[in-house]
Amino acid sequence: MDNVNIKKLAQALNLSTSTVSRAFRDNSDISKETKERILAMAKEMNYQPNHYASNLREQKSKTIAIIVPELGNNYFSLAIQGIEKVASAKGYHILVYSTNDQFEKEVSFIKHLHNGRADGIIMSVSGEANDHNYLNELSKKRLPLVFFDRVYEDIITPRVITNDYDSSFSATKHLIQQGCKRIAYLAVNKTLSIGKTRMQGYIDALKKFKIPFNDELIIDCTNNYKENIELLKQAFTNLKPDGVFTSVERLAFATYYACYDIKLSIPDDLKVIGFSSLAIAPLLNPALSTITQPAAELGKTAAELLFKMLENPSDVDLKSEVILNSKLYPRESTSKV
Repeated sequence: MDNVNIKKLAQALNLSTSTVSRAFRDNSDISKETKERILAMAKEMNYQPNHYASNLREQKSKTIAIIVPELGNNYFSLAIQGIEKVASAKGYHILVYSTNDQFEKEVSFIKHLHNGRADGIIMSVSGEANDHNYLNELSKKRLPLVFFDRVYEDIITPRVITNDYDSSFSATKHLIQQGCKRIAYLAVNKTLSIGKTRMQGYIDALKKFKIPFNDELIIDCTNNYKENIELLKQAFTNLKPDGVFTSVERLAFATYYACYDIKLSIPDDLKVIGFSSLAIAPLLNPALSTITQPAAELGKTAAELLFKMLENPSDVDLKSEVILNSKLYPRESTSKV
């Protein structure tokens, strides 16, 4: 039977179109027997419900947006997988946007999403501006927002983060215990929430173990891979650190390449540890010591928080903060000579 619409289906069942529509939305106010009868007739008549049109009538897109700084980072890939798993179970699709750490792109994406393209947003921020007031427009338009990993401290909304201070302290402590006395800290954006927190853990660990703090050993890197390699080659040659703590994953790779180019041996000349969720970290030569964040769990928890906001907004405290623990994995890149 061709061109069967919901009206014809309802007539065949001698029911109203609203009753049939509610059955396909699995509303609890319709009996199990009626639902089964409707679904059986729909199958017999080869009727396919138009969920898209239904979502428009309900002013729901059944889609959530994910905004991340980059897609090449294994950490964000794992977090997105965690989010998608929850969204799929709820019958939702995901849209993924990458800002490439550009604040202008972040603002553009948010404005774009105000047109009803998504029902809520999960975001790890770019952090390139001091004024993030544009995000307050979300609350006025009732578009829920959850931060994960990288957050804006001046925006009140639920967030899921990891114990960055403790992890950074532990990583620095590990390098000290392995004999390092001149530890370089590689930073990308010190104004970011994670940038400030991780650097403070590094500084406090040095103080705790009576290692003199040297501002020269905090090396500001960029978002450009090749630039970082050249920058680090020069820094390692001039500053001669014996340990390196990389605050983000890509800087560990840049460190390995820089050391190879200037013939520094890891770990004999330079011990390296960094934040990374790379599954291949143990396979690098030498195997990379890491602080590994529970990326998939972080994404899953952020998605669960967002759906609580969508389903029962009054039950969610906008100041809620979930902190998950990262784990230190010592490997060959920090082993003693």
